[in-house]
Amino acid sequence: MKRLIFMGPPGAGKGTQADIIKEKYQIPQISTGDILRAAVKNGTPMGIEAKKYMDAGDLVPDAVVIGIIRDRLVESDCANGFILDGFPRTVEQAKALSEILKELRMELDSVVNLDVPDEELVKRLLGRAIKEGRSDDNEETIKNRLHTYNTKTLPLIDFYKGSGILRQINGLGSMEEITNTILKSIQ
Repeated sequence: MKRLIFMGPPGAGKGTQADIIKEKYQIPQISTGDILRAAVKNGTPMGIEAKKYMDAGDLVPDAVVIGIIRDRLVESDCANGFILDGFPRTVEQAKALSEILKELRMELDSVVNLDVPDEELVKRLLGRAIKEGRSDDNEETIKNRLHTYNTKTLPLIDFYKGSGILRQINGLGSMEEITNTILKSIQ
């Protein structure tokens, strides 16, 4: 059983690594964007609430996102663990997650943070934009996303550091090297 959070800036490879680790442990990878879309599609109360904001082009408020995460964590496929990918994004969300886990009598095993220098992230994201034909991912947009990550999400490292579950992983190297480092750190 593994209950994990995967953190890292855009382009660090957390989605790729989470996909590999979920297969190894046979646990769901929970992406905030995916569960928001599923909640809307399924017409859950939280999904109906989220849809109002999404239809207006606004960010879905923390209270709604947190409610949807809570609803997702009680589903039967999470009984043997999960990987949260893209949540929490702020210290406030991390505190709310702690309360949810306490209520559900669950504990996190590890918070995996993929550390990659900004210059490498810009290079990766520009390469991905070209490969995937994403014209919206230009250097200015990427630098703004990294700035947002550094100001809003990076403080989570300090939040989780004191808990003894933070695993700092060098996100440079081959996919296999990074996977092996993650697997060793979460055993």
